[in-house]
Amino acid sequence: MHVPNVRSVLSWIALNGSRSASRAALWTTSNSLRLELAPRGVGVTGLHVGHVDTDMAADVDAPKSSPRDVARQALDGVEADAFEVLAVEVSRRVKAGLSGDPAALYPQLAV
Repeated sequence: MHVPNVRSVLSWIALNGSRSASRAALWTTSNSLRLELAPRGVGVTGLHVGHVDTDMAADVDAPKSSPRDVARQALDGVEADAFEVLAVEVSRRVKAGLSGDPAALYPQLAV
């Protein structure tokens, strides 16, 4: 058995106030669930996305991922028992930037 858990790139970057904070909490929740459910043979895969071209993002004026592509990556990740699937380039860039200086993620704060 496996639980896919859809999360936003906002899990790792504070660009939207309390919404980013709630996404960060979901990331931690997913990691906790993974630890709690593993002894029962249940896997948890976190799917990190940006904007996906669905009705929910219809009013967003930004690049959007294809729902079909995101779903394919999610299923591939579940099949591979991956801890995380970084379904879009922005998720990959932000996650890679977590180990660096916060100024790289928040250039607006650079002096």
